[in-house]
Amino acid sequence: CLCGDPLPGSLPHSPLLLCQSWTIKHQSLTFSSTSSRPRTGCNMSAGPSCLNDVYDRLWIQNQDIAQQTLKVPFLQHMQSGDLKADVYVRFMIQDINYLVKVTEMLKMMCERNMSPDIYLFMVDRYKSYKKYADATLAEFNLSGVSEIKPIPAMEKYLSNYKTIMNEEEPIFFAVALLPCERLWIWLANNLQENKSNAYFTWKTDNMQGHPEEHFRKLLDDHLKTTEQLQRASKVFCQQMQNEHNFFGDCLQQNK
Repeated sequence: CLCGDPLPGSLPHSPLLLCQSWTIKHQSLTFSSTSSRPRTGCNMSAGPSCLNDVYDRLWIQNQDIAQQTLKVPFLQHMQSGDLKADVYVRFMIQDINYLVKVTEMLKMMCERNMSPDIYLFMVDRYKSYKKYADATLAEFNLSGVSEIKPIPAMEKYLSNYKTIMNEEEPIFFAVALLPCERLWIWLANNLQENKSNAYFTWKTDNMQGHPEEHFRKLLDDHLKTTEQLQRASKVFCQQMQNEHNFFGDCLQQNK
């Protein structure tokens, strides 16, 4: 992922400049709760046309969480253009921590025994995340994220990743990565913003992406039994909820 121009010294105070200098381009990675908000549900059924396609079915099952995420105050203020710059900066810092921590977990996954295709997937994801993480840390003149304290929703999100990494089969770590990549593209395409919005750059830079190129065949090849599909649904739903809670908590933590 390519971020904006490096920041010389301190962060700019304008939301427009903040967006231009830092946009979480999740799609460009080729792969880009403790929250007070009520938990949304997971629709565990899907239409007949997608029953044989795990990639699409997982997304369709969790459309309710996607819709609820779009409505959280943080994104609504971003959509209206009146999200405070300091709130956005705190959001960025939390996401930098997420990026680095998930990169570290991907590195650990690459050191484990797994089928060749899942291994190649993990190596590809690790290289993409690592390149993006290194560029992001350099842009913000950071040597690491050890001083970043995660907000409760992010702490739970990363904890769930670690549990999946340590206790589940490798394919489920792949499932755990997917909600972030699909949701951010969907959110960007559904935010109603125009070019005068200070956060329009965030929208345009996250609108494109093709996670299906990395995930679809892998999930279809490895998730076949009823038990596997049910577990994948639970993992995907959990991570979608973690995304929802992260966006929801970003504004709550600044009140």
